[in-house]
Amino acid sequence: MKKIVGVLALLLFFIAPASHSFANEHMDAKEKAIQVKVMSYNIHHAVGEDNVLDLERIAKVIEDSGAEIIGLQEVDNHWAERSNFEDQAKWLADRLNMHYTYAANLDQDPLTPGEPRRQYGTAVLSNYPIIDAENYPLTKIGNTEQRGLLETVINVKGHHLKFYNTHLALTSAERDIQVKEIIEIASRTEGPKVIMGDLNAKPDSNEMQPLFASYKDAFADQNDAYTIPADLPTRRIDYIFTSKAMQTNHAEVISTIASDHLPIMAELTLDPSVFKKGN
Repeated sequence: MKKIVGVLALLLFFIAPASHSFANEHMDAKEKAIQVKVMSYNIHHAVGEDNVLDLERIAKVIEDSGAEIIGLQEVDNHWAERSNFEDQAKWLADRLNMHYTYAANLDQDPLTPGEPRRQYGTAVLSNYPIIDAENYPLTKIGNTEQRGLLETVINVKGHHLKFYNTHLALTSAERDIQVKEIIEIASRTEGPKVIMGDLNAKPDSNEMQPLFASYKDAFADQNDAYTIPADLPTRRIDYIFTSKAMQTNHAEVISTIASDHLPIMAELTLDPSVFKKGN
C-alpha cells in the first residue's frame, strides 16, 4: 500500500507542475493582445481612374494588403449597366473567402419586374464572423442622396469589435449633422470601436472636429494621407478612427488606380482587457 502511495505521489510531482504550466500558458495566450488590419476603401463601383470596370482588380488590392476587416463605400448591387448589374459585395466576399454584410442606402425597383432590386450603398468584408449588422439612415437636407451608417459587431478571436462604415454627404451642412449622429449612435454601445469611411471632408473642416475630439485618428501624424484623386492625390477625405484605448501600430495609404479613391489601412492592437472594461 505504501509503495502504491509513493508511486502516486511521484507521478503527481511530475504531472502537477506541467498542468500548472499549461494553465498559465493557456491564460497568457488568451490574454495576449490581438492584432488586426482594417481598411477603408471607396471602390467607385469598381471603376478605376483608367475608366475600366474591374472587380478582380479591387479584390487583388484587398488581398495583397492583408486587410482582415474592410469597410467599402460606393458598392453596387444589381444597380446598373455601369457595373454589369453585379452584386459586388457578394462577388468580392466569395472571391476573397470572407464574411460580408451589405447596406443599401439607395433602393430602387428593378428595370424588369421579377429581377433583383437595384441597390447602392456600403459593405463590410471580414475574415472574422459578423454576428450583427444594422444600417442607420443619416439625416439629409432637401433632395440630396441618402447616406447611412453601417454598424456591425465582429467576433475577433472571441472578442466583439464594434465596426462602423459610412459615406457622408457632399454638403458641409449635412455632414455636420451626420457626424454628430454617428457619434451618438456609436455611444449607445460599450466596447472598442472602429469608425471609418469616405467622409467627404478635409481634416480642418468644422464638421470633422467632433470626431477628432471623441476618437483617435489612425493617421494622426499623417495629415498628408491624401486619398483622392487616385492618380495624383491632393486631398484627405477618407479616415479610420478608433477608440482612444486602441493602439495604431502602422497606417498607410495604398497606391492603386483601381478606383478614384486610394484605400487606407491601419494595423491595430486590441487589448483583451479593453474589451472587458468596455472602453
